[in-house]
Amino acid sequence: MRSQLDKAKSFRALHERPGAFIIPNPWEAGTAKLLAVMGFEALATTSLGLANMLGSAKVSRDAIIENCRVIVGATDLPVNADLENGGADDPKWAAEAIRLAAEAGCVGGSIEDFTGDPKNPIYDFALAVERVHAAVEVARSLPFPFTLTARAENLLYGRDLDDAIRRLQAFEAAGADVLYSPGVHDLATIKTVVASVKKPFNLVMGFADPTLTVDQLSAAGVKRISVGGAMARVALAAFLKCAREMKDQGAFTYVREMAPMKEVRGAFAAGHPSASVNVTA
Repeated sequence: MRSQLDKAKSFRALHERPGAFIIPNPWEAGTAKLLAVMGFEALATTSLGLANMLGSAKVSRDAIIENCRVIVGATDLPVNADLENGGADDPKWAAEAIRLAAEAGCVGGSIEDFTGDPKNPIYDFALAVERVHAAVEVARSLPFPFTLTARAENLLYGRDLDDAIRRLQAFEAAGADVLYSPGVHDLATIKTVVASVKKPFNLVMGFADPTLTVDQLSAAGVKRISVGGAMARVALAAFLKCAREMKDQGAFTYVREMAPMKEVRGAFAAGHPSASVNVTA
């Protein structure tokens, strides 16, 4: 197994090389191993995928950190942690999530300006920037190059693009290594946002035009492409389709689409990106 320092350096290098890379989002050990065997170079946790797995609308910081530990332990890949708002409003308490993620084995993680309160969903600008400052301080205190991502969530809650860009620029000035604004949808807007900052930009495809390709996004200047909870939601859609066929039709034709167990077990036995196993159904 590679050391955390080696994985941290490898993760940084992905952000520095030409072109964009995909960082998919597993939600437990099995999906992490499948993605590693398929040859992905890094993984990111998903708090939404975790919440779905636990059957909960929200997840605690403790649950998020434990999920990080499970996914880190499943493969030899660098792991980036979806830490939501850090589990606290106070900048220092929220930044503590960075240290906890690092202790769990992650080499990167994100802090966001969504409060978790639907009535007041976005932190005021000054507090949002202060929270990123605090997270940067913790990240820089670690004995390896932790890649800190700062997320501006306001496009998901009715704020305009100018406000999102203002926040991303402030987060960049505060020292964030990667910038992220879910809700950026079309290619023209993506180009506008990417051009407004100098640090690498993460695009999440769960909220973007699904017809866009890696080549298009790379040409637009996107560096990192994640999918958030999208794969977990597609898995749930397949589960519900199977359940509805049984309940409504008394039929089981869905079994024709099962993943071959020999291939899945091979992936789980390998659990390492160097293995060569075809896990397509």
